[in-house]
Amino acid sequence: MTKAILLDIEGTTTPIDFVHRTLFPYARARVAGYVSENFASLRKEIAELAAEAEQDDSYTKPFDNASENSVIEYLKHLIDADRKSTPLKFIQGLIWERGYAAGELVGEVFPDVPPAFERWKAAGKLIAIYSSGSVLAQKLIFSHTAEGDLSRHIDRYFDTNIGHKREAESYRGIAGELELPPDEILFISDVAQELSAAADAGMQVLLSVRPGNSPAAESNFERIDSFDRVAA
Repeated sequence: MTKAILLDIEGTTTPIDFVHRTLFPYARARVAGYVSENFASLRKEIAELAAEAEQDDSYTKPFDNASENSVIEYLKHLIDADRKSTPLKFIQGLIWERGYAAGELVGEVFPDVPPAFERWKAAGKLIAIYSSGSVLAQKLIFSHTAEGDLSRHIDRYFDTNIGHKREAESYRGIAGELELPPDEILFISDVAQELSAAADAGMQVLLSVRPGNSPAAESNFERIDSFDRVAA
């Protein structure tokens, strides 16, 4: 019996285009100003970026954690590479928070998402989100949609602080946090490697096939193109 539904965001609840054509460019255009304004309060994230840059063979410039320009250049590099970097995602979330508050950003979800949330909660299901975006960024998307505040339906949020999405141990950690056996959790994502990791951890899985998603690789996973097909 499924007691919890764990959802990816990009390509699952939300169009990929919203992330790549709206959120990423918005953050990139404002990252320099944000870092300059908040440099002293970002010490922890800058230290994490320095450690990441040291291991980053794709970045050939020297990283100077005392230089605003150096930090800004590396953040732009990570954005352009679509890197699943925890400190980057944290800083992006803070930038997007300002955008949502100013009414410059509105979260997007597929039309079948709000009624599915209503149906699942009415059936007593726990709803959780697991995304490479920060928990703050996740909450912002669902609390500022054109359909209203959908965050009232969501019980838990998980980001890469619990582990990377292609590692089975991350899903075991989520099951522990939810206090449920993995086989009572259904994970839905558009990325086959994530589904493989979740399945290895013992979860039920479904492959999300949405408009704008990359062609799904050959896999044995059951596919859905709408949450209407996910029974309560």
